[in-house]
Formats: sequence, structure tokens, C-alpha cells
Amino acid sequence: MNLNIHNASLTISAVSPRQYPPAGVPEIAMAGRSNVGKSSCINKILNRKSLARTSATPGKTATINFYNIDQQLFLVDLPGYGYAKVSRNEQEKWAAMINTYLTKRPQLKSVLLLVDVRHKPTAQDKVMFDWIRGAYGNVTVLATKCDKLSKTKVEEGLQLICQTLAMTDEDALIPFSAETGQGRDAVWQAIASLTNVVL
Repeated sequence: MNLNIHNASLTISAVSPRQYPPAGVPEIAMAGRSNVGKSSCINKILNRKSLARTSATPGKTATINFYNIDQQLFLVDLPGYGYAKVSRNEQEKWAAMINTYLTKRPQLKSVLLLVDVRHKPTAQDKVMFDWIRGAYGNVTVLATKCDKLSKTKVEEGLQLICQTLAMTDEDALIPFSAETGQGRDAVWQAIASLTNVVL
């Protein structure tokens, strides 16, 4: 049965495993720094304006948000990491929450790593990249905010991401823009290949 991406809703915002939705359908998580554009990405690929709450203030997503796509797939928005204005205690709490989900959710098929094309990936991006590689083999990276730079600068940013994360030919790097929709189809192809859902 083909996936109807328009049939999408927020099932729950969870902080612990007992709140996770019942097992049954595959899940794809989205990870990245605060303000990298995870919520905007979810809205764009689902053709929705405000299903995922976006904020001008980084660090607002303090829960794990499960979006049910046509009863066949969950897209999972993880709290952003690396936001300095959040207290260390809060950062550690979020890290534990993310780690619990990543390591204890058998139907999680992979994690898409979002990196801002305008900035060199951080040490935390590298840690997340290496974790995804260790858990799933290949890594799919979305280089967000490509509309903010010239084509030449985007190419330079993509090269820097590849080098900094030590990406290989088996990994995928998708230039993405939540403004223009660039990369949207490529993201869905990646999700389909990771989960076997039919688009």
C-alpha cells in the first residue's frame, strides 16, 4: 500500500519509553544541533505548514516527538543538542533521553543526521555520525539551509561536511532546503530504502 504522506499527525511528545507509541511500524529519527531545522524539514517533506512546531529560539524541542505517517511509519524528531543557553543539567537530561530512545527502540531503522551547510560540523555532530555508522552501517546526512548560500558556497559547505565527518561513498549527503523544497524527493527515497515503505 502506497504511503499517503498527507495522512500525518503528531501522536505523542514523549520523555520516557513508557510514553513511546506501541511497536509495530518502522521509525526514522532525525537528529542534529538545535536550530538545524529538524521541525522545518519534517513540515516540508510532509507538505505541512506547522505540523512540527518550529521556533526562532533554539532548544525548544525538549521532548521526543513521534509523527505518525499513514499508520505505516513514524518520523521521530529528537531534541536538538549543543544549545549552550540550556543548563548543563538540562543538556545531560536530554542526552540521556535521546540515548535511551536510540539504544532501546528495536523498530528504529536509522537516524537521519541534519547538519547546517553554512557551518563546519561540530564535535557532537561527529559523535552522532559515528554512532549512526556503528549502529546502522551507512549514514544519510541532510545538509540543511542550502537556500541561504550561493551555489558555489553550498558546494564548499558540502565538501567540508564530507571531510569533517569522514563520509564514504556508501554514505549519502542530501542538499536540503525547507524553504525551496530542494532535496525533498531524495529524503523520501532515503526513508523508503531504509524502511521498505512504498511511496
